[in-house]
Amino acid sequence: MNGFNYYNPTRYVFGHGEYRNIGALLAPIARKILLHYGGGSVKRSGLYDAVVESLTAAGIRFCELGGVKPNPSVSLVQKGIQLARAEGVEAVLAVGGGSVIDSAKAIAAGVPHPGDIWKLYTREEQQVNAPLPVATILTLPAAGSENSPNTVLTHEESARKLGFRDERLRPALSIVSPELFLTLPPEQMAYGACDMLCHIFERYFTNTQGTELSDALAEGAMRTIMQQAEILRREPQNEHAWGQLALAGTLAHNDLLGIGREQSWACHGLEHELSAVYDVPHGAGLAVIVPAYFDAVWRANPGIFAQWATNVMGVTPSRDTELVITEGIRRLRAWYRSLGLPQTMAELGLPADADYAAMAQAAVSTYGARLGTDSLPGVRPLNTAAAEAVYRAAL
Repeated sequence: MNGFNYYNPTRYVFGHGEYRNIGALLAPIARKILLHYGGGSVKRSGLYDAVVESLTAAGIRFCELGGVKPNPSVSLVQKGIQLARAEGVEAVLAVGGGSVIDSAKAIAAGVPHPGDIWKLYTREEQQVNAPLPVATILTLPAAGSENSPNTVLTHEESARKLGFRDERLRPALSIVSPELFLTLPPEQMAYGACDMLCHIFERYFTNTQGTELSDALAEGAMRTIMQQAEILRREPQNEHAWGQLALAGTLAHNDLLGIGREQSWACHGLEHELSAVYDVPHGAGLAVIVPAYFDAVWRANPGIFAQWATNVMGVTPSRDTELVITEGIRRLRAWYRSLGLPQTMAELGLPADADYAAMAQAAVSTYGARLGTDSLPGVRPLNTAAAEAVYRAAL
């Protein structure tokens, strides 16, 4: 196991109806906030009114900005930064899923930042002043942004989707009330579960040795995600299953499962190009990329893949390691299919003339450059040609 430095200051409040306490919980943090949310569902469901009532009762003033869409945009973030500065807000409250929370984090980082916020994502600018505090009320368990220091934005003009990380962007407060998820459509549950699972894959499938404890924690979280997603496919009103899935999603991306080990992020790098260029749902893109990626890299470290196949996918151990691993990957594909997730680029809706070479080059140059290499990291590093082969394997 490698050395690590882990700090997690988020106050995580979980339980039925806890979102109604947002005012009292947020009052010690800020007296004026930017209320940030997505589309009309927040208002149609009554959640907006409950939040406003709680904020008002606690004496918290607010301005608001809605309109966040999946793959949140730089243009809306820039609008939010200007609004927050003009109004003198002290914190940003995100009411929504990962896209809203990522957008809120970008606004929180951008308010005190003297430069162009997008240049933090491209790494053209490095200096980051202390961001505003961020609070969240989660409405879609998936991205884990409610307890992570990460944020991802899409630049519409250049069709680039990039991430930015700063430990000070971990939310100061996050509220998870499972009943808020009961009206989510089945495809959103499936996309979310797929994203959660991949957050663990990116940490679990590495070459670091001596990681028995984090292996066990990761395997337990993966099994929980898969089991609870199967329950929710049959019983979408099962609040207990939603709660288990949401908590697993938080643990999948708050980096507890990644401490002391190398991390990959190759699958996310490849998928971010898909969703940036073709605006596909992130979880759907991952369902197409991940099995093809596993097929391409498992031979570089068959031990960890065989361990996953037996401990997570339930494959009977055998001396034939290849058989165990390929059966594990087959079962993963079957699980994706059971949730109604796509398995090919065609099912994802990509055109026949999709430029996989350009997307592979962009993925490698973006993620490799940040690590000072010319490849995507992982158990087997992928150069541009290998990255393109992963895309094409999923045709």
